[in-house]
Amino acid sequence: MLLASSLTIKLVILVGIFVALPIILYGQFERADRQTRSLVAENFRHHDWLVAQALSSLLEHTEVSSAQDLNAALEKFSENGSILKLMFRPKLKTGNPGFFFIASAPAVSAQQTGHDLDILAQHGILKSLADSCSWDKPVEIRYRQVNGTEEILTSIIPINNRLGCWALVSANNSSSILSTAFGRPYWQTDNVRMAALIYLIFAILAGLIAIRVRSALRHFRRVSHEIRRAGVGSAAFASRNILPELASAADDFDRLVRDLHHASSNIRRTAEENAHAVKAPLAIIRSALEPLKSAIPQSDQRSQRAVQLIDSALARLSTLISTAQRLGNDTADFIEAPKLHINLTDVVAECLRNARDISVSRNIRFVRHLAENVLLAAPDGILDIIVENILDNAISFSTDGSTITTTLSQSRGGIDLSIEDEGPGIAANKIDRIFDRNFSFRPGTKGDAAEPDHAGLGLWIVRHHIEALGGAVTAMNRAGGGLRIQVTLPGNGW
Repeated sequence: MLLASSLTIKLVILVGIFVALPIILYGQFERADRQTRSLVAENFRHHDWLVAQALSSLLEHTEVSSAQDLNAALEKFSENGSILKLMFRPKLKTGNPGFFFIASAPAVSAQQTGHDLDILAQHGILKSLADSCSWDKPVEIRYRQVNGTEEILTSIIPINNRLGCWALVSANNSSSILSTAFGRPYWQTDNVRMAALIYLIFAILAGLIAIRVRSALRHFRRVSHEIRRAGVGSAAFASRNILPELASAADDFDRLVRDLHHASSNIRRTAEENAHAVKAPLAIIRSALEPLKSAIPQSDQRSQRAVQLIDSALARLSTLISTAQRLGNDTADFIEAPKLHINLTDVVAECLRNARDISVSRNIRFVRHLAENVLLAAPDGILDIIVENILDNAISFSTDGSTITTTLSQSRGGIDLSIEDEGPGIAANKIDRIFDRNFSFRPGTKGDAAEPDHAGLGLWIVRHHIEALGGAVTAMNRAGGGLRIQVTLPGNGW
């Protein structure tokens, strides 16, 4: 859960960076473009002022009829896509004739001249020409010519002389102004649109790659889940991998599964060999002990006590050997055996029926509160061992006619199983040790000496198996007397 949460946080951070980066860069580039526009506009205005100063001497002695000469003069100053238009308002004593279109560079036809005047009138430029005769009035307007070429009106420079007021209107094709966003939003520039397109393509590619990787990892997870459910004998990561980049990891997983298979086989074989190796000498000792029992007279109490102690020790040793063998087999099952779909409700109910049959003579009452269909993935028989050992411990401490209460519930946090008895409980200084190996304490015995029938392995096996399933077990004394064993298991679905 922590790993999944960490990956989710990292993914959210990466997505946040991926989204925030273009916004930050756009702001920086847009600010730089504004500065560039300001510098370019200032450069154009200075250039237009110089052109106006160069034309002033020519215009001082030029009549309106010499338009061709003025066209030629403007051509000399037109460069880098600049468009120059020269307007004139004669100085009259009476009336206001307005401005006349005199010359332009490059030269335009009569039809386009009329269109240009319409554009100037549409944008209010003709009305502002009179004001420009009094001061320099920079203008920044974007419009299109008849042929569709974009223009940006950059400045109007007045030239006053004895003939009247001349106005030099300078414009420039937007495509030649360093790709800046004159007269339009910055996001409409070609550079921004191209960058956005490239970024979108990369975003789509990154998304497709992420989907591909996620699909491959989910498939990898399904394969691992199936192998875990079916047992380590079905290792097949490499053969079912669909992402070449995970091929080496799949091979390593297969080798790990095979190593687990060998380890489980070794555990099972070692447990059986050890049990067989020890049981044979025990059988010999037990057989040799029988003649001694008959030979020792009843009056020899000391010898009789020694024989009883040997017999009890042999019984306990035999129990330990059988338990160790079973534990080894159970450990191997955890590694190798398939994880089955176990209904824990049915397991607990069956164990309670068996416990009631065993303790019927003691008149012990069993009360159960079991949730329906509590499902768990576990090796076959493991859950039975857990519940049986806890019930056996509760029965052994219960007095005749007492009650044992079993509660099974399920929530999002997992599965909870509690078994409560009404026995004497456990001393506070020993309750933390009841799940230790070979620990057995029963009131009335001398010290911690265990009876032959109680080797102190039952609750230790319970903890061993529960922890192998990913759960936990605790013990606590009940307020009204007795002991409560609380088992918590993860809700590992199927």
